[in-house]
Amino acid sequence: MDQPRYLILENGQVFRGRPFGATGQVIAEIVFTTAMTGYLETLTDPSYYGQMVVQAFPLIGNYGVIPADFEAENPALQAYIVRSWCQVPSNFRSVEDLDTFLLSRGIVGLWDIDTRALVKIIREHGVMNALITDDPNPDAETLNQLRSYRLTGAVSAVSGKDAASLRADAAKRHVVLWDFGAKRNIARELVKRGCDVTILPAHATAEEILAHKPDGVMLSNGPGDPVENTAVIRELALLCAANVPIFGICLGHQLLALARGGETMKLKYGHRGANQPVQEIASKKVYITSQNHGYAVKTGSALPENARMSFVNLNDGTCEGMEYLDIPAFSVQFHPEACAGPLDTRYLDRFIARMDGAGASQQIG
Repeated sequence: MDQPRYLILENGQVFRGRPFGATGQVIAEIVFTTAMTGYLETLTDPSYYGQMVVQAFPLIGNYGVIPADFEAENPALQAYIVRSWCQVPSNFRSVEDLDTFLLSRGIVGLWDIDTRALVKIIREHGVMNALITDDPNPDAETLNQLRSYRLTGAVSAVSGKDAASLRADAAKRHVVLWDFGAKRNIARELVKRGCDVTILPAHATAEEILAHKPDGVMLSNGPGDPVENTAVIRELALLCAANVPIFGICLGHQLLALARGGETMKLKYGHRGANQPVQEIASKKVYITSQNHGYAVKTGSALPENARMSFVNLNDGTCEGMEYLDIPAFSVQFHPEACAGPLDTRYLDRFIARMDGAGASQQIG
């Protein structure tokens, strides 16, 4: 019989489970996702850097591990928690099972716990730190580490270190994708739409971005607290002055708001899953979206000047999109390119239309 493995929450509650994947003790921020499919995309999404992820859906691993579906080469999360994992997956594209994948990537797994009860605790009390350990009675030093854990340096940890590029057949546009932890599907969807894509790391400057003479700049998703990224925010403010079309998603949405004088806040338990309802304010249409974030742009008087909110979250009323009135820029909090996820919010097409209609000057003013 497997040796028990324990999940100890910062509030003192303890869950007993069974191990799979890698061994070891882990301290991280615990979050949950409500997505019913797309566990491979969840496992490899850089936005989960430094977190332990709970799958609310009870059965995970049934279609195995398919590298072509990865959003990054390696997982950025710290640990993975499920109710049940399928030990004999069935899919002609699968190359290995979930346990083997987690073990080979050094990701600690925990299963056979009541994830429904666990999610309800996080939803009620909010995101908190947690410990996965083989010892149900950790010492005082470990408990102090649990309480004091804080996620920092997230973007620099997951952003690429060097420039990269993807080329489209008969490309009509050139997009710079500013990588704060970009999912692979962002670049793939841009290429599908006839864009050559240059991927630049988070430490790139506005001058370096504009030197590529882009038709537009895409601000990617990414992990962590947006206000930590002071250098990016400073360079983004300069980029906005160049009048080049900009589209931000997720963390990119938050960073754009900060660069324009807005404010952000941490959510109680975040929005993570492929079933988040948002409403487009102008049309009143409601969309089901894929999301993964723990912070949001503040509304009301905290919104940037010369900007208006374009989408609202129907669960909690938070900002899900922004339109900027004095520059050719807009942003959304959800993932318009999501895979696996809903396909009715492909706002990359709006970005394409803006680039095609722009005759913008591209100099820092």
